[in-house]
Amino acid sequence: MEIILILVGMMVGTLSGFFGIGGGMILVPVLMILGFDIKEAIGISIVQMVFSSFYGSYLNHKKGSLVLGEGIWVGVGGFVGGFIGAYGSRMISSEVLQYLFLGLLVFALFRLFSAKPNEDETVKTINHMILFGVGMGIGIFAISLGVGGSILLTPILAGFLHYPIKKAVSAGLFFVAFSSVAGLISHLSVGDIELEKGIYVAVASLFGVYLGVWLKEHVSSSTHKLYLLIMYLVALLILVKKLWF
Repeated sequence: MEIILILVGMMVGTLSGFFGIGGGMILVPVLMILGFDIKEAIGISIVQMVFSSFYGSYLNHKKGSLVLGEGIWVGVGGFVGGFIGAYGSRMISSEVLQYLFLGLLVFALFRLFSAKPNEDETVKTINHMILFGVGMGIGIFAISLGVGGSILLTPILAGFLHYPIKKAVSAGLFFVAFSSVAGLISHLSVGDIELEKGIYVAVASLFGVYLGVWLKEHVSSSTHKLYLLIMYLVALLILVKKLWF
């Protein structure tokens, strides 16, 4: 099982770096297929997200695609929301969590599909308290489901606020660093995380993150958007298969 977890970690890390996701959107359904309960999968996913988001954000910042500025406010909101969401996940049944996860994927797919690729570097300036509120709301919902929140934030930045796709992806992964740490602290405080299995996946994911960030910098925004849509659709099909077939 350890070898399988390492391979899964490398795969999820690559997707995390390339798509700016924490990895939970892919990792949770994959772990469920491997036989883990959704709540066990959420715990492992949160450990992996901490590792991949920090390393990926460091790489993005070095390459100039991550501008900290406004991202800090969204991130702090995500940190607060992550604490609340981690406790919320223990009060919701596994079946309800799965259907919430399905709805999350459908929303993200729709918003991303309607977003127009923006090849220039212009980004709207937004009130800091609005950014904090958006971050907190996403953090509550996302950490409850074992995802970092970029699955919601990236489509919002690209679809509503017209961020360039690559900057939205980088901002999404930076947000995950805040929300996942809050979720990890909350889950560890009550001892409901499979920490050893999470470490296997998380460390392996670092190798994939490096590859994913490198690949992201070598494709156009329109191509990147197409790959994002494919990735969201695959995750949706995996979850539908798990739920109904």
